[in-house]
Order: sequence, then C-alpha cells, then structure tokens
Amino acid sequence: MDIFEAVFTRRSVRSFLPAPVSGEQVQTMLEAAMAAPSAGNAQPWEFIVVTDRALLDAIPGIHPYAAMCRQAPLAFLVCADTGREKYPGFWVQDCSAAVQNLLLAARGLGLGAVWTGIHPVAEREAAFRELFGLPAGVVPLALVPVGHTSLPQGRKDRFEAARVHRNRWEGR
Repeated sequence: MDIFEAVFTRRSVRSFLPAPVSGEQVQTMLEAAMAAPSAGNAQPWEFIVVTDRALLDAIPGIHPYAAMCRQAPLAFLVCADTGREKYPGFWVQDCSAAVQNLLLAARGLGLGAVWTGIHPVAEREAAFRELFGLPAGVVPLALVPVGHTSLPQGRKDRFEAARVHRNRWEGR
C-alpha cells in the first residue's frame, strides 16, 4: 500500500475477525515500529507481543477502553526501558513514534489496529506491570490490539487550514 494511502486511511479499529495474524506480519510491524526516530537514537522501546487468549481476555478488566482485546488475535504492549534514555523524559515521544509506525504498518498490511493509552494513568500502569511482570524502570505506554477487520477504512479529510500558522501564531 502507498504510504499516503496508509496515512490517510488509517482508522482506530475496535472490531476484529477471528482470523490469525501471521508471524511474518508481526515481524513486519515490529520492524516498522523499531524504525521510528528517537531522541539521541536511544531507542528505549520494548515490545511484548500478546497472543495468549487468557491474557488478551484479562486486559479489559484492567483497561476500561480495551474491550476489543476479547476479539483481537494479538496485541502489542509498547513499553519504555527508562534506563536506556539518553535524554530523560523523551521516552514518551520515542515510544509514541514507534506506536504510530506500528499503526501505519498494520494499515499497510491491510490489518486494523487501535492505540489504547496506558501512560500516564498510574492505575493502568500498575495493572499492566503486574499482569505482564514488567521489571522496575520499564513503563507501559500503550497497548495496540491488531487483527483483520471487515470495517471500511476509507479516507476522511481532517485537515483544518485554521490550525496552520506561518512563522508566528495568528489569532482567530
């Protein structure tokens, strides 16, 4: 799929078909995620590929906006190893860029995906730490359920010229 088609037709997909996602597709999405830019090239990201049905079914109990995990064949838990940071605090940007690449890769492969936020909600972070046995210094940023979908993912124009400023802030 053309990169612009993937960008302009990516949607948050919360309904999945029972078809599995191939190991090759998982690998491609991980490679795309790890191709993201990061501050000082620190690449603090860590990924847990969740395919265990019991774990996927447990996630909605700790994340109020992740009910789709009950249908998804897999999810990526995107975390940061803060010990790898070159510039403290930039792990959020680094891992967010990785999540965006992951979402675009999923779309490019014809899959559906959705970004469900974990950080900075302390209760969610603690619950994911416990469920997935995350070590100290590893912070869960987001969970990305992925799967095949029958939902249309057509282009929706979100461009708003009034939000573009040239050289300085222009009043409204």
